[in-house]
Amino acid sequence: MAKYASNKYALGISDRSGAAYKLRHMRKEWTGFLVGYDEWEAKQPQLNPVRVVGDPQALRDPRPDRTENPVLVLLQFNPFTTGDSGSSVITVFEPGHGRSTGDTVRFRNVATFGFTAATVEYASGYSITKVNDDQYSFDVSDSGSSETSGGVIKGGGGAASAGPVTLSA
Repeated sequence: MAKYASNKYALGISDRSGAAYKLRHMRKEWTGFLVGYDEWEAKQPQLNPVRVVGDPQALRDPRPDRTENPVLVLLQFNPFTTGDSGSSVITVFEPGHGRSTGDTVRFRNVATFGFTAATVEYASGYSITKVNDDQYSFDVSDSGSSETSGGVIKGGGGAASAGPVTLSA
């Protein structure tokens, strides 16, 4: 079997620069080049990209969507409009209310405007009739009140709210 010479006095030629170095001081790069100790460069980490794994799509313990609890909605300033003289119907302006005909709504913190605040803030709430996506109406005679408006009046103040009957306060 062939023997290799020891590199004690041997010289090597750098594959990069062509300069002569003692063979024992030369290093092999990641490219396979044999280079001098001062020419050696480590491999860039960016040349070894990390394996990208896709994001997981499934949930371990999924729960069905839960409906949100009904909450009070603060109405805009003077959201109530009464009907013609002698009418007991009030129209409420609540943009994007999402309510349906037959829903029960209770009003709170209403300022007197043609109907007394106590009449509008009926504790059992009122069954509403949807007019459009931004308005609905209700009849105060549903509360047993015989009060009627004295003409078309806007009012209700700035702190009035609408919400479900089941909320306290």
